[in-house]
Amino acid sequence: MSVFIQFLHLTTLLPGVLSVSGNWEEWWTYDGISGPDFWGLLNPEWSLCNKGKRQSPIDIKPNHLLYDPFLRPIHIDDQKISGILENNGHSIVFRTTQSDKHRLTDSSRIFNEVDPVRGTPINISSGPLSYSYSFDSLYIHFGRTDSHGSEHRIDGTPFPAELQIIGYNSDLYRNSSEASRKTSGLVGVAVLIQIGDNPNLELRHLTSMAHLIRFKGQNTTVKSLSIRELIPQLETYITYEGSMTVPACSETVTWIVMNSPIFMTKQQLFSLRKMMQGDADSPKAPLGNNFRPTTKINHRVVRTNIDFKRKQGAECPSLKTNMHYQVNSRHLRT
Repeated sequence: MSVFIQFLHLTTLLPGVLSVSGNWEEWWTYDGISGPDFWGLLNPEWSLCNKGKRQSPIDIKPNHLLYDPFLRPIHIDDQKISGILENNGHSIVFRTTQSDKHRLTDSSRIFNEVDPVRGTPINISSGPLSYSYSFDSLYIHFGRTDSHGSEHRIDGTPFPAELQIIGYNSDLYRNSSEASRKTSGLVGVAVLIQIGDNPNLELRHLTSMAHLIRFKGQNTTVKSLSIRELIPQLETYITYEGSMTVPACSETVTWIVMNSPIFMTKQQLFSLRKMMQGDADSPKAPLGNNFRPTTKINHRVVRTNIDFKRKQGAECPSLKTNMHYQVNSRHLRT
């Protein structure tokens, strides 16, 4: 069925669908007539999903990267935090107890009672960023098979999963809701995930709770999580200006795609694949394959500080094009 025919079919069904589900957040998914091809066609507030020119994710083409020697390592505060891990029907989401976006119930306890000491926000700064950003949320995207689960690709190659750390500009804006609509509002740190026998300990901490949030709306307390330790290194990365990868696809995100992956075991992925899009009474489909397809770069500059072909001699640092990279099982290399 063509996209056009599906669109006509959807416009007929949509009023009934929304009357049952109650809102757009309940409607959208990652496939079919509520998938990415249709996110921006019916809800005017999501028009950027289809018409935007700086959308995410992208397929990072190594031979089109612009080498920028002035890109500094990024900084992420290293203190541990507590929060809530939730299955929201679209993804696995972790938010701190400081987050102002959602108020959740964990079993019989109220969200604010999980950690009455709100603590110091986790700051993300330096690198390509001109401002300081406060950690807001963390998302895990993964596939129903090992062949594809990440949103970003490297030279056409997807990874089994991807971790995305989202922060909002706390220098200019009061919260993530305001920042998501404003210039330089958000930062997204993407960490690609490979399968291996030496898993990242903080990621294992999160995935060990998957059985507690199998169905949509279920959530559980996470204590003493280090966002910093979810990232293998802070020095080298790829960066570009893009969008959130879920509706409303706001084009306010500076993306930082880290050069090194982290690892999870096959058993961890298997536990994630037991999670469902619906609640216990109506489980619907498995939660996996919760990735948006890559979008067009549209002449955007994609920069990196990975210098694989440093020339010898006393020359001044300069921007260089046509740096060539390739993907192996662990990282990007020459």
